[in-house]
Amino acid sequence: MKFARFNGEKLGFVNDDTVVDLTDEFDLTTNDPLREFINGDYDLDDIEATGDTYPLSDVRLESPVRRPGKIVAAPLNYEEHVEEMGVEMDIAERGYFLKAASSLIGPSDTIELPYIDERFDYEIELAFILDDEVKDIPAEEVWDNVFGYTILLDISLRGDQDRSNRKSFDTFTVVGPYVVTPDEVGDPQALDMELRLNGEVRQSVNTEKMIYSCADIVQYASIGATIEAGDIVTTGTPKGVGELQAEDRIDAQIENIGSLEIPVVERDVRFADLDV
Repeated sequence: MKFARFNGEKLGFVNDDTVVDLTDEFDLTTNDPLREFINGDYDLDDIEATGDTYPLSDVRLESPVRRPGKIVAAPLNYEEHVEEMGVEMDIAERGYFLKAASSLIGPSDTIELPYIDERFDYEIELAFILDDEVKDIPAEEVWDNVFGYTILLDISLRGDQDRSNRKSFDTFTVVGPYVVTPDEVGDPQALDMELRLNGEVRQSVNTEKMIYSCADIVQYASIGATIEAGDIVTTGTPKGVGELQAEDRIDAQIENIGSLEIPVVERDVRFADLDV
């Protein structure tokens, strides 16, 4: 099943070219209805799909989760990306990092670069959302706690600042268009993933190339932090990371999950002119 948050506060599931509204069926009252649905511990078999139906082309698709408790991110999780970054370490040495939930936007939004005199890069990643709280969980048990998978674009300021700082600007985490349940995704470690910039393929990989699997990342992160239902975990980017500029357009797709297109703009601000 493909879940989508749309038109601000509605939760639906996508059926071909339409979205069926589930908001009233499950009495979802918050502006983060997918998290409310997950925390309500509803059974997918309970869905009767009696709500209004809208053409997908007529709705505004939002980030499926509006405000997760945290976004847990894995750096350096593909060998060829480790090589292109010129480092000799991966998650085991570097550790995971967190992105601010306020950086989240959806596929109907726009990436906004905050400065005109700094470099910003794109990264495509497979991400997923947990349906239960986990702590110190063995990797083999993680799969039973995944609610669904989605596409995540991790936008980054290049520089020497702390990673969580450089990656947490507003609009720097694009998520969507849907969260797809595991039964429809199949093996998450065997998905083709591709990013095009202005029509040109820049990143292309199969997720089998990950150094650490989705489950490994959760196991590692849950040693130090409780991962809560509705949190987003993202799994690292492949080689091909490159620079973003105003008027660029990103087209990202992951097999069995979907695709999204999003434009890029910039603010007329020079970092060098700021009094910091």
